[in-house]
Amino acid sequence: MALAPNEQLPDHDRPPDVEPVPRVRRARSAPPWWFALPALLLFAFVVLVPSVRGVYYAFTDWDGLAPHFSFVGVANFSDMLRDPDAMQAIGHTLLIAVSITVVQNALGLLLALGVNSAIKSRNVLRVLLFAPAVITPIVTAYLWRNLLGPDGAVNGLLGAVGLDGLRQDWLGSPRLALWAVVGVIVWQFAGYSMVIFLAGLQSVPKEVHEAAAIDGAGPVRRFWSVTRPLLAPALTINLMLSIIGGIKLFDQVYALTGGGPGHATDTLSTLIYKDAFTLGEFGYSIALAVVLTIIVALASTSQYLVLSRNERAAS
Repeated sequence: MALAPNEQLPDHDRPPDVEPVPRVRRARSAPPWWFALPALLLFAFVVLVPSVRGVYYAFTDWDGLAPHFSFVGVANFSDMLRDPDAMQAIGHTLLIAVSITVVQNALGLLLALGVNSAIKSRNVLRVLLFAPAVITPIVTAYLWRNLLGPDGAVNGLLGAVGLDGLRQDWLGSPRLALWAVVGVIVWQFAGYSMVIFLAGLQSVPKEVHEAAAIDGAGPVRRFWSVTRPLLAPALTINLMLSIIGGIKLFDQVYALTGGGPGHATDTLSTLIYKDAFTLGEFGYSIALAVVLTIIVALASTSQYLVLSRNERAAS
């Protein structure tokens, strides 16, 4: 009987004068911590130092150009609380983030369930539905700005099918502009959420569904009791990405409406840009940026803790 290179004879087949060769185990040592020192220094230089300096400028009256400025304490934050535009921008930011999170993930889940079925065109549909997510957001925003204009294709289509009463100035109406922005963002990134949900659906064992079907569970019951708990990791990722993206949204809003009409669609990001580069109030705009950072950190951390707890409970 041939032996493998590292295989030894059993004790009952080994000659009595042959001693077993002891195996030498090599101790595993962790790599020295200073291997990470260059990366840590680069991270500190690129991220930490500018961030700390930025927070310091939030307590000054710096205009972005003058080499001299004064320390004003929490005056910028106090002015923010008395500024109706800032309070309105915070409200718009939270409203957009919540709306995008709910609608985009609900639509993405429905699309994932559809293209996960046995229809013959599912591969083509996956490509078509995901395609908007790979387009640059600023390009998408300018495209929809033309489509939603007073003489754009959307109003033209409504007029062509006899629905003239539904024609609107979608981006020029304070009542509709914010929801038009939400609709554009959902249109672009619903396919992105679909792909993440689709990966989660394809990881669900078919045997589990078959067992549930044998026990008499219908499609809705199988989804709620079998599929939904196993989709917890995909749901966590999608909710985290959408809530963070919605809070720090800038380019689509600025390209579509510029924060208008008036301040009807201003978010914290667009207000930061206007105060810094239009009004020259860099200290105040950095204070707004600090508040935006705090909101993102609180929203993402609390959401992650809740979703992680639910994910552990589901598993």
